[in-house]
Amino acid sequence: MLRSFVVVLLINSQFAAVAQPGTEILLFDLKVEHDSIWVESGRNITNRQGYDNQPFFHPDEPLLFFVSADHRGQTDIFNHNYKTGLQTQVTRTADKEYSPTVTPDRQHISCIIQRENGAQDLGRYPVAGGEAEILINDLIVGYHAWIDQDQLALFVLPQPFRLYVSNLTKRTDTVRAEDIGRSLNRIPGTNAISFVQKMGDNAMVKELSGQTGKISVLTKSISTAEHDMAWTPDGKMIMSEGNKLFYWSRNGGDHRWTEIPFATDRPSQSISRIAISPNGRLIALVINE
Repeated sequence: MLRSFVVVLLINSQFAAVAQPGTEILLFDLKVEHDSIWVESGRNITNRQGYDNQPFFHPDEPLLFFVSADHRGQTDIFNHNYKTGLQTQVTRTADKEYSPTVTPDRQHISCIIQRENGAQDLGRYPVAGGEAEILINDLIVGYHAWIDQDQLALFVLPQPFRLYVSNLTKRTDTVRAEDIGRSLNRIPGTNAISFVQKMGDNAMVKELSGQTGKISVLTKSISTAEHDMAWTPDGKMIMSEGNKLFYWSRNGGDHRWTEIPFATDRPSQSISRIAISPNGRLIALVINE
């Protein structure tokens, strides 16, 4: 949905022109057996000074996309082949890219594109290489998740951060909620998106139906967490709190948050972002350096 004008807002931009904190991406094996879940065999796949963040697994290929910043703070998209260990730079542009996401057609990488003037567009690059196609440029988009081929869930600035549903075919944008967290995730096996919404002193994990637009409560979020989360294929939601991981089961169980043990050394730094491979066998964790 190419828009006719650009909104410029420098002060409230989530990716303001300041140095990004140094972060690393750790890749662990994720083990799930019935109601037992643990992680093991962690390895640092970035292992350098600087900002490496926002991992996203390709749905079909052994690739983990992420964003990396150079010494100037310029961010581009890279991928890590977790079978070969080879890393490849995907974009090399004058703009800054964030939040790489494989589109439902598997032919593009959608991302936030931050301009020098502070605007934050949503665009997509062909996987095979090429120029970006701009999808949305009249909203300040911070994060996004694809509901289906036509619909996107958007985290939109400024505060109060709003959840929008954007329909690219119908060219419509609809506000669905306010005071939301940054983590938007497609729930496996559904066309629904999970998000966290502040409710008074609490934060609730909610589900947005991509078909009806109905919002329902899943569970109370971990109170002191940043509310970053990811889903396993069998319906377990994983969330971090400090350097610990917890899970909540959507399908059966007693619906309590349960700590996930590390069979090998636990990260010493706080976990800020999480991604889980489509087959549920790998989990990527972002930690501070």
